[in-house]
Amino acid sequence: MLHVLYLVGVAAFAASGVLAAYRANMDPFGGLVLAFAASISGGTLRDLILDRHPLYWTHDWVLLTVIICVGVGTMIYLRFRTLPYKSLLVVDAAGLAVVTVIGARAAIDAGATPLAVIILAVLTGVTGEVVRDVLCGEFPPLLLREDVYAIAALAGGCCLLGLHHLGVNGTAATAASAGLVFALRMAAVYLGWHLPRPQQLDGGRGAAD
Repeated sequence: MLHVLYLVGVAAFAASGVLAAYRANMDPFGGLVLAFAASISGGTLRDLILDRHPLYWTHDWVLLTVIICVGVGTMIYLRFRTLPYKSLLVVDAAGLAVVTVIGARAAIDAGATPLAVIILAVLTGVTGEVVRDVLCGEFPPLLLREDVYAIAALAGGCCLLGLHHLGVNGTAATAASAGLVFALRMAAVYLGWHLPRPQQLDGGRGAAD
């Protein structure tokens, strides 16, 4: 079940990588590079931190095949259709939700402390997006432009950790936590949710004057 869920998350990030490359006017090779970068960066960082070898994607031909097929399929689709910008955000949210909870689950299985579980959940979820946006030349990355992004991953990691300690079934806990991450991101995208922003320094001086 977890492997199937992870393939879904990887596929979503692969599609988001191609969509980002499309928006950046990259060629098909660039699209595939971003598909792989967005898909495996978070899990690779997670495995390196947890000292898990070999890296998960180096011996999973199914995962690599999914990335290639989704990447090529998305590029073919984009040859005939133009997708709105929010489609990237929706697909990205799906990838964030799944990869975040898988990262938290891996940390729990490795016996990490509760704080480490939450940190690894967030890192696993957001790393692919950061690498993707940097390679696209988008600065700051989506992570730093959208308030409810890492916060959504943080909430998902905390939710999975809490449900795990309450003894909730692993599949149910994973599904509920991923659903929470996705719901928070979609609310941020469509309802404009964001954290309170500090008053600009110029505005503050103007008010004082």
